[in-house]
Amino acid sequence: MREVAPFVFVLGLAVVAGSAIVLRGPIGQALAEWIRGWSRHDEQWLAVQAAKHGVVTDSPQVAAEVEALRQRLAEVEERLDFAERMLARSREEKMIEPRAGRS
Repeated sequence: MREVAPFVFVLGLAVVAGSAIVLRGPIGQALAEWIRGWSRHDEQWLAVQAAKHGVVTDSPQVAAEVEALRQRLAEVEERLDFAERMLARSREEKMIEPRAGRS
């Protein structure tokens, strides 16, 4: 086993060095371009799938629905802020009130 260890180490080092040299050249550049193209391909694929199911992403109807949802979300945020302020106020009042039964 000890006789094989240096050979395995040198072989592994050669594989890593060779891969680094190959990937820095035109093969590596082509591989990088191929990987960069995945995102564009995925966007196109999603657009095709959406079109198959009748989903239109750039319609005025969708824009109107999004705007309505934004308005509803803003109203909900205002209500939540109001509820948080009221809750904080009631907690402060409870902390300020003297406790009954103490002398």
